[in-house]
Amino acid sequence: MRTLEEQYELLESLLDIARKGGENGELDWLEFKTNIAEQKASITYEGVGEYISGMANSACIRYKDYAYLVLGVEDATWKPVGTNLYMQSAKRGNQDYQLWLRTSISPRIRFEFEEFEYKGAHIVIFEIPAAAGEPVTFNGVAYIRINSNLTKLKGYTEYIRQIYSSQQDWSAQIVKDATLDDLDPAAIKRARELYKDKHPDLADDVDSWNDRTFLNKAKVTRGGRITNTAIILLGKEESEVFISPAVSKIRWILKGTDGVERDYRILPCPMVLAVDETFNLIRKLKYRYINPNLRTLFPDEIDMYEPYIIRESLNNAVAHQDYSKSGMVNVVEFDDHLLFTNLGSFIPGSIQAVLQADSPWEKNRNRFLAQAMVELKMVDTIGSGIKKMFRLQKKRLFPLPDYDFKGGRVTVTVYGRIIDMNYTTLLMQNADITLGEAEMLNRVQLGKPLSDYEVAYLRKKNLVEGRKNALVLAKPLAQAAGQKAEYSRHKGLSDKACESLILDALDDHKELSRKEINELLSKSLSDILTEKQRYDKISNLLRKMRLRGDIVNRGAGNVSYWSKPSHS
Repeated sequence: MRTLEEQYELLESLLDIARKGGENGELDWLEFKTNIAEQKASITYEGVGEYISGMANSACIRYKDYAYLVLGVEDATWKPVGTNLYMQSAKRGNQDYQLWLRTSISPRIRFEFEEFEYKGAHIVIFEIPAAAGEPVTFNGVAYIRINSNLTKLKGYTEYIRQIYSSQQDWSAQIVKDATLDDLDPAAIKRARELYKDKHPDLADDVDSWNDRTFLNKAKVTRGGRITNTAIILLGKEESEVFISPAVSKIRWILKGTDGVERDYRILPCPMVLAVDETFNLIRKLKYRYINPNLRTLFPDEIDMYEPYIIRESLNNAVAHQDYSKSGMVNVVEFDDHLLFTNLGSFIPGSIQAVLQADSPWEKNRNRFLAQAMVELKMVDTIGSGIKKMFRLQKKRLFPLPDYDFKGGRVTVTVYGRIIDMNYTTLLMQNADITLGEAEMLNRVQLGKPLSDYEVAYLRKKNLVEGRKNALVLAKPLAQAAGQKAEYSRHKGLSDKACESLILDALDDHKELSRKEINELLSKSLSDILTEKQRYDKISNLLRKMRLRGDIVNRGAGNVSYWSKPSHS
C-alpha cells in the first residue's frame, strides 16, 4: 500500500499522461470512470471486471508493465469528482466485492487498488499487471481495450498470438540443430572488431577467446547454443532457413524525383555485414547552404546525411523489427531524404515520450537482440540514440527526424536539406526551446498533425498562433527572428480586411463571379493554406457577409454571382 503522498503522486502522474496522450486523452492502458450503477452508469460492478481483463491484455500488447483504471475522475475533463465505490465495504450480493472480483478473474493476476480522498473527492485506482503468457479473462471471457473501445478479444488473432508469446523473447530462443558452422566467419571477425571498439579495455582478452567464448561474452549465443539473434546478426545467407518464416533481410531502393525506382538491392543476413553494405549503397551527396549562424557569404558544404543518423536509424529498424510478420527492413533513398521502415508498433508509443524520458526506454520487442547489438556497438544505449539523432539534425539546421506509426510499421524520414530556413533559424536562435518543443515545431514546419493538447501547449508558450490546420510562428518570435514579412504572408489579411476588399471591388464593378472573388483574394489569404482551405475560407466569408445583408448572390458554387443589395 502506498503512502497518501505516493497515492497523490500516482494520480497526478496518470492525469498528466492522459492530458498528453492524444486529442481525447484516450490510452489503451489508462481509463477514467466515475460512479458504479446498474443503469446509465459510468461503469458497473461487472464492468470493473471487464476493464481489468481488457486493460491487462492491452498493457501486454502495448509493452506496459501495468494498466490503470481510475474511478472518481471525469473521462473528458479529468476533473476529480469522486466515486460511490468504497472497496472496503462494497458487496456483490452477499459476497465481499473484492473477493468476488478476484475469483472472477483468470488467471489470478495480482491486481491492487489504492483508495483515498483527493481534494475532497473519493478516488479508487486499480493497478492492473499486464497479461503474461495467456489472456486475462473475466467470468471466462477475455476482453481488450483498443483506443477508447472495450471489446471481446475473440477475433483479434494477432493480439492473441502476441499475448501468448509475451513471456518469450523470440530473439533469445535457441535454434535447434544450428551450430557455429552455420555462422559466417567474416561476420564473426567484424563482430570482434565492433566488440573491441565498444570494450577497448578487453581488446587483448578478446583476441585470446575462441569463437564460442566470444559469442557468449557478446551475448549473441546462450551457453554456446545458437539463438535467433545469432542467425540474424552473424548467420550465413543460407542459414536464414533456421528462423523461417521470419525474414532477416534489408531492401535498399533508390528512387528518382519522379518517384520511379532507379535501382535496388536485397541484402540478406548476416546483418552485421548487411548494415555496412547498405550504408555504403547510400549516396554520399553534398548539400550547400548559407548558415545564418556563421554570418558569412560563403556557403557551407556538408554531407546530406550524418553517418551516425543513418546507422542508428538502420540498426534500430533491425533491432526492433517484428520478425513474426515475415517482412524486410526497408531503406528508400530519394533525392533529398531517406526513408527507413520496420514492421511492428513503436513500443514507447510516441516520440515525445522518448524525448521527455530521463533514462533509456526499458521495454524492447527483441530484448536479447537489442542487447547484443548494444554490445557490438551497432546501436546506442537502448533508447538514447533517438535523442542523439534529433540533436545532430537540430545542430545541422535540418528538419528533425519524422516518425510515423501508421499501417503496423515504424517509418522514419531523415531529411538531407533545409526545408524552411525561418523555422531552423528560430530553433537555433532560441536556446530555451526544448527538444520536445522543437519536435512539435518540426511537425508544424512539415505540415504534420499535432494533437489539441500540443497545439494548446505551443500557443501557451507563445510559439505559434493561428488555426490548428494553419499554424504560423507567433508574432513576437517572427519579429525577433527578422521574419516580419514571412509572418504577414503566412498569416494573411484579417477577415475584416478581406471583406473590405470584396466590398470595394463591388463598388468598382457592381458584380463579381465566385471565380473573380477567388482571384481577388488569392494573394490576401495565408500562403500556407491549401487550395481547398482557401476555397472554404472564402465560402465562409461570403456566407457571413450574406447573412449580415452586406451582399447578395444569384446562382451557386463556382457559377454564383455576388453584388451589393439594391437598396445600398
